[in-house]
Amino acid sequence: MSLSLTESRRRRLTLFAMCMATFMTSLDLTIVNVALPSMQSELHMSAAELEWVISAYSLSLAAIIPASGALGDRYGRKRVFLTGMIVFLIGVIACAVAWNAASLIAFRAVQGVGGAAMLALALSIITETYPQERRAGAIGAWAAIGGTGFGAGPVGGGILLTFFDWPSVFWINLPFAALGIACTAVAVRESRNPHARKLDVPGMSLSALGLLCLTLGFVESSDHPWGALLVAVPLVAGVALLLAFFWWERRTPHAMLPPALLRARSFASASGIYMLCYGGMSGALFWVTLYFQNVADWSVLRTGLSWLFMNIPFLAMAQFGGRLDSRFRASTVATLGTLVAAVGVFLLSLAGTTPFVVSALGYVLYGSGFGTFVPAVTHVAMRDVPAGVSGAASGVLNASRQIGSSVCLAVLGTVGVNASVSAWQGKVSELGGAQHAAALGQSHNVSGGGVHTVVQALGAPFRQTAVDSFLHGYQLAVGIAAACTAVAAGLAWRGFRHRGERPQDEAHPAPAAQEREATVAGKGPHQRSE
Repeated sequence: MSLSLTESRRRRLTLFAMCMATFMTSLDLTIVNVALPSMQSELHMSAAELEWVISAYSLSLAAIIPASGALGDRYGRKRVFLTGMIVFLIGVIACAVAWNAASLIAFRAVQGVGGAAMLALALSIITETYPQERRAGAIGAWAAIGGTGFGAGPVGGGILLTFFDWPSVFWINLPFAALGIACTAVAVRESRNPHARKLDVPGMSLSALGLLCLTLGFVESSDHPWGALLVAVPLVAGVALLLAFFWWERRTPHAMLPPALLRARSFASASGIYMLCYGGMSGALFWVTLYFQNVADWSVLRTGLSWLFMNIPFLAMAQFGGRLDSRFRASTVATLGTLVAAVGVFLLSLAGTTPFVVSALGYVLYGSGFGTFVPAVTHVAMRDVPAGVSGAASGVLNASRQIGSSVCLAVLGTVGVNASVSAWQGKVSELGGAQHAAALGQSHNVSGGGVHTVVQALGAPFRQTAVDSFLHGYQLAVGIAAACTAVAAGLAWRGFRHRGERPQDEAHPAPAAQEREATVAGKGPHQRSE
């Protein structure tokens, strides 16, 4: 059918399909966050299960993105992309009709599988569709629309949840998915690489299972002691599997993570920065959402609108980031951006003990910092990548964000839950008999910010105690998220700072470097597939 289209119209429809895919995947990252308290209430979910709603999606993305790129190169980019969009649509519908926590988590993983295929191949399809002289504009439009999906999530979710139940945050994807599938089928031309590298199935399996075990161990430690089999066994197995993964990658000729990438200083630093910053972001926004809706008793609409304090500066600075990149060193831009973001997260950690104006300033600094540092990090990430492994580098860089989001969220969730429960148990330890037992039974509600449930069970005198206990865990977890972002600033300074480096060299890289960077340049800061 694509033969009946003019070349210009075919390109526009192809770009539209890629934009729809990226918009949906970034929309689902934030719109679901706003819906967590509603899911918690209606599906009776614990804090650990809420973490899995986010982590299941991120883990699937991290595990499948590298494989999706290789499959697209070998079997056809359009075929794999279209399959991914259909799988994502099936996952969306399944999430909307989920009947309990387990089914919702499982269907979120299905969504991640489909999203990984779309995100891994969208940029490749745009590159194949547009000639060199028009490619930058197309990539810029794609990145901008993807970024609006991230910003539209909280506001759109707040509006939907004001009038409808939580499944509406999934149903909203249907028109976007239908348009994307139709445009892909009609306009996108098939392309493949006849010399594509073989798929590293053992490497992919070891890394996916290792990350899954680590996340499982950390999440379950929220409800069980560290010595429990459900915690200790997954953690030990996760470490062993990841060690086996690195051992395998050094020996296989078709490694998913070529050893040359680990020796590329800028690339390794960029991957570490993304893990820390996106991990801190996922953890911070998880706890912030629970606080404002469950504890501060904000409506979902008010919560969603408050995110505009973060999203507007992010979009503004992301557009301005290219100019900063041309005037200053990448190490300077990335370091200052991450430091500003770290200050923003720290101010958010003070919520509950300071006026909202402090949290609003935290949002502004957080969004400004992210909008500043991500373009710089993306620009310089591929600087030291050897020729011939740029495709693998793109997949690894994309996956590093999802790894940070899933594993770091599990860690920060565990820290916050354990701290809240410990504080609550200490405060009610002086109670006696049945009242003490009843108070201990509310520990999981306290850790999830379920203050109203605690009051209904124990009475109004326990409200402030529950709030204080939750805030103890909240402030510790979000404070650690701020520390992770600050550590990323140090990594940016050390990893991107090359002696004798000049801004002009970074703004105008050599042609070979430009070619290697083509797989990641232009992506939006909050497109978690990067």
